[in-house]
Amino acid sequence: VLGATVFAAPLWAHGGLSMDDDRCKLRAGPHLIHFAAYQPGEIEIKEFCQDIPAVGETIVVLDYVDDELRELPIEVRIVKDMPPDGDISANTIFYLPAKVYPTGSLHFEHDFSEPGKYIGLISVAGKTTHTSRFPFAVGQKSYIKYILPFVLVIAAGAGLYFITERRRKRQAEQKLPV
Repeated sequence: VLGATVFAAPLWAHGGLSMDDDRCKLRAGPHLIHFAAYQPGEIEIKEFCQDIPAVGETIVVLDYVDDELRELPIEVRIVKDMPPDGDISANTIFYLPAKVYPTGSLHFEHDFSEPGKYIGLISVAGKTTHTSRFPFAVGQKSYIKYILPFVLVIAAGAGLYFITERRRKRQAEQKLPV
C-alpha cells in the first residue's frame, strides 16, 4: 500500500501543468512555458505551480521554455471556475492583453480576495492561436496530507494483523496431534 501511494503521487496533479518531470510546465500547442506563483506575505517563500495555499497578494511568473515564444504575443486570463459554456468575460477576474515579451519572461501580481477554484488561460498567438487551460485552487485546504497518513496507518495495521493471524494459525496447526 505504501509503495502504491508513493508511486501514485504524480497522479494527484491536475490540469495542464503536469508533464515530464517538471510539474510546473504547461503546454500551449507546441510551446512550453514554466509557471510559478509566489505569495510574498507568507513566512516561507515557496514556489507554487498547482494550488495556491492562501488568498492574498500573489505573484505569477511565466518563463518561456521555447525561445520562439519571445517573438509571439501572449495573453493571460484568470477566470472563476465555470462550466465550459459559461460567459468568460463575466467570470474574468484578471486579464493581461496580448503582448510580446522579448525577455522570455512575464510576471504579474493579483490579489486573490476569495478562496475558490479558478482557471488560468494562457494564449499564444502565431500562425494559429494555442491556448493552455489549467485549473487551480486558491485558499482551499488539501486534506490529502491529513488523510494519507491515516490511511497508511490503517493499512499497515491491517497488514500486521493479517500476518500475525496467519502466523498464529500456523503455530496452532503445528501443535495439533497427528
